Amino acid sequence: MSANQPAIDKATVLTEALPYIQRFAGKTIVVKYGGNAMTDPELERSFARDIVLLKTVGLNPVVVHGGGPQVDHFLKQLGRESDRIDGMRVTDEATMEVVEMVLGGSVNKSIVNLINQHGGRAIGLTGKDGNLIRARKLLMEKQNEDGSVQKIDLGMVGEVVGVKIDVINMFVNSDFIPVIAPLGVDEEGNSYNINADLVAGKVAEALGAEKLILLTNIRGVLGANKELLTGLNTHDVDALIADGTIHGGMIPKVTCALDAVKGGVGSSVIVDGRVPHATLLEIFTDHGVGTLISNRLHHKA
Repeated sequence: MSANQPAIDKATVLTEALPYIQRFAGKTIVVKYGGNAMTDPELERSFARDIVLLKTVGLNPVVVHGGGPQVDHFLKQLGRESDRIDGMRVTDEATMEVVEMVLGGSVNKSIVNLINQHGGRAIGLTGKDGNLIRARKLLMEKQNEDGSVQKIDLGMVGEVVGVKIDVINMFVNSDFIPVIAPLGVDEEGNSYNINADLVAGKVAEALGAEKLILLTNIRGVLGANKELLTGLNTHDVDALIADGTIHGGMIPKVTCALDAVKGGVGSSVIVDGRVPHATLLEIFTDHGVGTLISNRLHHKA
């Protein structure tokens, strides 16, 4: 390889990305950040650089982050355990205090600092700031063997009932990158712990985002032979859930992506966050790195 080869490769990549940069300029991209991408130092740096680059070339990235492992670690340090039911954390008042402190404090500020270190202007928010995320208590429904439906109270776990986009737009229009912790508040001022995927989906819907990207710890939606499924439309997803191909813990994530598309988001994609620069590869290449879900029969977004 010649000494000039790396520069040629970079120029080639930029040339190939240019049509996508032009297409997405001025558009909002909501990225749910979690999983391995939040715990591997190199992936953390890769993510921060990606987000800064998106903003630099004219896109409007909005980050919604998780932090379950960090909450678990802090609870363990306190000598406490947190029960889960079907993957949902049971959150009593004491646990909620830890969730707020970790997600709204240390995790959020760490992500903000990381983006700023790489040349961005990030601003940290929780769903409680400016009543950004309006919530209500979530009662989880679980079907019993006899077919009856049981409602389970998970404590201070909520679902999104509204998003005040003026809070987000105020920062986006000032060239800041909003970084949102998945906490919500109800009309009585009660705080709720909300699944980050669900918050990202509802934020994307409210903003009319062009794309919702869910970074996760798996390749995407897998078919019956463990092959990666791409280019799915809403009908495909409904059928895959019905026949059991999409099952277990993947159902809530796929449902979130599907609901966002049905709610007006241009497309949703479930992306392997373990892949360096996964966000850029998904937006600025033809092939992408995950499972794309849209309302169209054949669609690269």
